[in-house]
Amino acid sequence: MTIEVKVPQLPESVTDATLVAWHKTSGQTVQRDENLVDLETDKVVLEVPAPVSGVLREIKAENGATVTSGQLLAILEPGEATESAVDESKAATPAAAVMTAVTTESTDANAAKLSPAVRRLLEEHDIDAAHVKGTGRGGRILKSDIQSFIEHRPHPEAVSSEMPLTPELTVPASDQRSDHRVPMTRLRARIAERMVEAQQNAAMLSTFNEIDLTEVMALRSRYKEAFEKKHGARLGLMSFFISATIEALRRFPVLNASIEDNDIVYHDYFDIGIAVSSERGLIVPVIRNADRLSFAEVEKTIREYGAKAREGTISMDELTGGTFTITNGGVFGSMLSTPILNPPQSGILGMHTIQQRPQVVDGDIVARPMMYVALTYDHRIIDGSDAVQFLVTIKQTLEDPGRLLLQV
Repeated sequence: MTIEVKVPQLPESVTDATLVAWHKTSGQTVQRDENLVDLETDKVVLEVPAPVSGVLREIKAENGATVTSGQLLAILEPGEATESAVDESKAATPAAAVMTAVTTESTDANAAKLSPAVRRLLEEHDIDAAHVKGTGRGGRILKSDIQSFIEHRPHPEAVSSEMPLTPELTVPASDQRSDHRVPMTRLRARIAERMVEAQQNAAMLSTFNEIDLTEVMALRSRYKEAFEKKHGARLGLMSFFISATIEALRRFPVLNASIEDNDIVYHDYFDIGIAVSSERGLIVPVIRNADRLSFAEVEKTIREYGAKAREGTISMDELTGGTFTITNGGVFGSMLSTPILNPPQSGILGMHTIQQRPQVVDGDIVARPMMYVALTYDHRIIDGSDAVQFLVTIKQTLEDPGRLLLQV
């Protein structure tokens, strides 16, 4: 009796997926719930676990194939490998081969901890993961580790210093030019598609302001240790900005609306998307009912999403929906930018880096921690006056955080 391993049911909005990489080959034994293969959709990477322990008899879809829900991926024969079979295999295998097998098993175990993006980069540059030192949690290899390894390893075409060089054949390093072409990942292609869609289908306009974060920074400094000790989460800026944004959305609900055909759909809930940079590209996990969460719950949710994004384990449900988005380019040093809408949403808030800048306060020039903020909105349904006042509300709330408590 054999068991068919099929593509799991894909989310409603996803029609197909790309088979990224098999973790097993035909003839190998597998354990129940062990990840057999990675499937990449427009938004997430799905793992297909083994339904039972046994032997992978036949692979029906190769790496790079486009697959759909229910499509046959492999044939699995249930059963456990017997000790006698393992002993016979070892007896019939030369010592050198046994050592190779052990090394391969160890490599497979390490490879199982690699994210699809890391595996793809290793394959593209023909790098053995065993040669790369991981700096992630538990020694996990990150994309930055591979990039650092590539930058510091010797060029594969470098000539040994022991070989005599013919002057006519010596090419200055500065003259060495090459191109490296790789196909877009499904996520990158989807990001490109959505960005173009937003530009073509919405009348986007941006307005700007700057916020004096003196009071917010003072609050964080005063309570950050007690906050972290009590809640087990760091008190960041994002919880302040989410609370201020929700207050502004309550006053100007059209910023929390979307367009469907000729209708404006107003949402009476606040599902706030937070743009997160991952190894696979930009993703926007959604904090559901953010208005009902405490600062600690918001910070914990953001931390969990960040970890899932790095590990490639974020789910489709966590990426869908959302009524408004906040993106923070300041973590990368961005001074000012105009964010692009996340369709079908009608507004997106861009945060930027905090810098000490001179401000006139009560007639004196003082240094204050200032941040430029940008609001991009759909001018089809949002008037400039509403957009400007929305941003002013956020500014006033953050410059006087007591408003969050008193709701004034």
